[in-house]
Amino acid sequence: MKYKKSEAKDHARQHMRGVWAANLTTFDAALRLDEQAMRENLRHWITTLGLGGLFIAGKQAEYFSMSITERKRLMELSVEEASNAGNRNGLGACGIITSCSDTNLDVVLDLARYSQDIGADYIIVHSPVLHFGNEIEETVYEYYRHLSEQLDIGMAMWNHPDCGYTMSPELCARIADLPNVVAIKYSTDRARYTRLTELAGDKIHVSNPSEEDWLDNIIDLGWKLYLCSTPPFLLQSAVDQRVNDYTRLAFEGKFDQARKVRDSLNPVREAYKASRPPGTPQAHAKYWQELLGQHGGPVRRPLLGLTDAQRDKTRACFAASGLRTS
Repeated sequence: MKYKKSEAKDHARQHMRGVWAANLTTFDAALRLDEQAMRENLRHWITTLGLGGLFIAGKQAEYFSMSITERKRLMELSVEEASNAGNRNGLGACGIITSCSDTNLDVVLDLARYSQDIGADYIIVHSPVLHFGNEIEETVYEYYRHLSEQLDIGMAMWNHPDCGYTMSPELCARIADLPNVVAIKYSTDRARYTRLTELAGDKIHVSNPSEEDWLDNIIDLGWKLYLCSTPPFLLQSAVDQRVNDYTRLAFEGKFDQARKVRDSLNPVREAYKASRPPGTPQAHAKYWQELLGQHGGPVRRPLLGLTDAQRDKTRACFAASGLRTS
């Protein structure tokens, strides 16, 4: 590891900054992990787009359909490519946060220790899915306390509606006191994440996956980390990096300029939303990725692929979006 457990919060405060994207996983026609395509996508995100970091093997990556061996291999590829990219001409290293989430605690710990061993920067673990849950807040606190006790690597919380409950800001702030808890991806409403920022923003990075709200959260809440989903590589290309641009302007305090750049992306956002059919988030994102010149590929069951009509609509919306690719 690059820091001691006691240094995790300070390390994250210094290095866990900017725009971080959650990967989509490339599978070939036989639904095997396509390592070459994955490496090429990683190089695009790390070097061409210069993203601050990557969230590896999460929900967008279809971790739920992958074996433990495949998840570890995806983590390993990502750490290798970030390491190979080095300092990126003064931009700094691309951070890697690996998703170790699972319903089985032994799997979570196995993936977390593996992440430590291969040189990942941080891990992220979603709050447990609780069936017939009682005493939810104490249960969730004990879950993260146990993980913190067992691990040295910096850890981010992750709470989203799929877990069946929403962690309160007060619970998150209590967990934020644990020595190696460094951040949270808090997929909730603005009132809750604003309250958590007030309670614990000096201890951990608070982040929300909405790209549309990212600029306002920099300006209003002083956020430095966008720990998000796929927009950083779906709304940007090698020659059109407006998410990066407005983020840089905001960090420089040029808020009016940042707003103009942010707002100029509205046609792209609307085109993406208009083209996305219900029930196919990964398949749609992968096809949009292909239109951008990245590798997409099929999804694994139980996810649904796109129909020909859905692909036609996506292609038309992409063409009308105004996102430049050359």
